[in-house]
Amino acid sequence: MSIRLKTKLSIGLIFLFVVIVLFGVLGLFYINRLSDEGRLVLQNNHESLVYCNRMLVALEDLGTDKNAMDDFRENLKKQQNNITEVGEREATDELTKNFNELLTDPADASNYADIRRSLGKIEDLNEMAIVRKNATAQKTADGAKDVLTILFTILTLVSFTFIFNLPGIISGPISSLAEGIRAIAGKNYKKRIYLRQTDEFGELANAFNTMAEKLDEYENSNLAQIKFEKSRIETIINQMRDGIIGLDDKRNILFLNAVAEKLLGLKEKDIAGKYAPDTALTNDLMRTLLQEDPAKKDLKIYCDNKEGYFSKDVLDVTNNEAIIGQVIVLRNITPFHELNEAKTNFIATVSHELKTPLSSIKMSARLLTDLRVGGLNGEQQELIRSITDDADRLLKITGELLNMSQVETGNIQLKLQPASPETIVNQAIQAVSFQAQQRRISIHKELADNLPFIQADVEKTSWVLINLLTNAIKYSPEESGIEVTVLRNKDKVEFMVKDHGKGIDQKYLPRIFERYFKVPGTHDRNGTGLGLSISKEFIEAQGGKIWVNSQLGEGSSFGFTFVSQ
Repeated sequence: MSIRLKTKLSIGLIFLFVVIVLFGVLGLFYINRLSDEGRLVLQNNHESLVYCNRMLVALEDLGTDKNAMDDFRENLKKQQNNITEVGEREATDELTKNFNELLTDPADASNYADIRRSLGKIEDLNEMAIVRKNATAQKTADGAKDVLTILFTILTLVSFTFIFNLPGIISGPISSLAEGIRAIAGKNYKKRIYLRQTDEFGELANAFNTMAEKLDEYENSNLAQIKFEKSRIETIINQMRDGIIGLDDKRNILFLNAVAEKLLGLKEKDIAGKYAPDTALTNDLMRTLLQEDPAKKDLKIYCDNKEGYFSKDVLDVTNNEAIIGQVIVLRNITPFHELNEAKTNFIATVSHELKTPLSSIKMSARLLTDLRVGGLNGEQQELIRSITDDADRLLKITGELLNMSQVETGNIQLKLQPASPETIVNQAIQAVSFQAQQRRISIHKELADNLPFIQADVEKTSWVLINLLTNAIKYSPEESGIEVTVLRNKDKVEFMVKDHGKGIDQKYLPRIFERYFKVPGTHDRNGTGLGLSISKEFIEAQGGKIWVNSQLGEGSSFGFTFVSQ
């Protein structure tokens, strides 16, 4: 049956504890014993000798010192109370008798010799007791010395046994394990540890051997495949047209592919392992990539003597739901950007070219309705109205497309000036009044008193309000009402258009201002899906904010806010 390492250590510590306690107990026992014996010698026998000496001195001074008698009597009384030895009481009684005889005739010195003889007996008894007790104390000390010497010798031998064996029991297996770990660290998976112990070190050695065996199997079975896959992935990454940057969980740079090296103007070998924010201190692109960008704007990067456009994606690398790194991907969207720019230019050109003939068609249709040109029958008038409606619709679409081309190219031309909210509201209501009358929809306006001026482009802000009113008229039931409200909220002016239509489902509200988005089920074939998107761009370009609130069956509220002057 083997002894566990924990048991061995416990035995060693218990042994040391017993040694300390045993030496302490024995030492205290013999010290207290010697102290008691010495105290008895001092307190009993030595005091009796002192009393006898004082009485002898007093006896000699009886004839010359009147206080000598009192001193003798006082010391005699003390001696009577300090009798400790065999025969000492008889000698003391004899001394008392002789002293009493002296008291009957103090001038008679015939019994001085008897008194001295009695005092001599008491002194002899106490001196012999001192010698005897000293011998006893010496014997006790010799016995303590012998016992402690024997015990010290035995414990010293046992301690030396522990000193030479116990460290080996612990350090030997630890050294073997350390050697094995160094071998594994050096990828020597053939290393094994063999211990004859069956304690914790033996179990640890077995676990180590099992680990080494598994690593050896893994190394032999997967190393070549892992190396191949690593080379294949590196080749794929380097052949991609996108820039790829790998970071660990502490934002140290792990790798760059060839495209990322060109874009950053850095070499992977020069910055691999470095802290990315430190590299960003001297590299503008790296600094931009490490910044949080909720808007996710496209990046314009000059590389290879030409401008390119890239979008940034940050991908988290996880292991068991813990983030262990990040991969920053710079997707090359230059071809798409060029196509989008060509599309925008094409739309702007076509819209501009269509606007003039459409205006001419509308003017011609209006002239045809003039009675001075000639009368028209009912069918002809219906055709003229159809032409006019189609021309208006096409003019609205071309206007939206032209505005969108301004938005996409970033060339929104604003004429900011102090503007009255009431003027903007009146212009917008006047522009849609005919359309509202056709559907018998009433427009109610409510403006707060003393509205401050706002810094805005009157034309574009009116366009936005007209667009909101047009949508409200389109989706409101006939013979209903629309409320236009302008309120002052602290330092802001808020415009709001509320209708009583069927409302918009909550799941579509986040996308309501996206380009070309139409709420499913509206069957709006005439719209382009650009109006609200353009409205958002126009309002935000002026520093405002646009918003929407809606519930199914309760209508919708669209609005925008500006900071007052």
